[in-house]
Amino acid sequence: MNFIIATSRPWNNVLAERLAEKTGYKFHLITQKKDLTVEYIEKIDPRYVFFPHWSYIIPEEIHTRFGCVIFHMTDLPYGRGGSPLQNLIQRGHHETKISALRCTSELDAGPIYLKQSLCLEGSASEIFLRAIGIIENMIEAIVKQNPTPQPQSGEVTIFRRRKPSESDLTNASIHSLNDFFDFIRMLDAEGYPRAFIKLHNHKIELSRVQIEQDKLVGTFIIYKQNGMPEENV
Repeated sequence: MNFIIATSRPWNNVLAERLAEKTGYKFHLITQKKDLTVEYIEKIDPRYVFFPHWSYIIPEEIHTRFGCVIFHMTDLPYGRGGSPLQNLIQRGHHETKISALRCTSELDAGPIYLKQSLCLEGSASEIFLRAIGIIENMIEAIVKQNPTPQPQSGEVTIFRRRKPSESDLTNASIHSLNDFFDFIRMLDAEGYPRAFIKLHNHKIELSRVQIEQDKLVGTFIIYKQNGMPEENV
């Protein structure tokens, strides 16, 4: 039996190998948008195509022909839409659920295979690494148990996808030291626009933030106007 893992984030690249070892089945890895085609998937003939972190729209010709399972970092139907991690942290959530659902034409509205809890402490990169371990277990459960997905129930809440310009701290709603901490950590992951401040025609990026008593300690990078790093502390 064959399966496909489609992911656009580097921290998921070993997922297919680990799942193959745990289940005894063949897991094929797709990391590029151009490789997600009907022709390629037909050759593999997978039972499921899993999307643990896929940054692109899944074409209708694919999700209507194959069993496409996506993973969303909210307790659906709460939090449908973009930037779930950042929206959750900004709303004061300390934990959430990862929902495994069937991909449909309506965004994040498909029936649910299963859900598992996820802690939202730490930086975005730490949370994503924690999440992939949970998603790995969820994929294993779906492969072995083949559950029937159930329709979503409850009040629908929509999250809006954030824009890179919204990482600018000077325009953020900040009222306390903890607000600074949450804002910086929720954007601190590879492939995400980190929190920044513009000053004297330079851009200062902030990351690796920690709270130490009454202050924040972390890393900053100052970029020249041409975008190259000038200083890294």
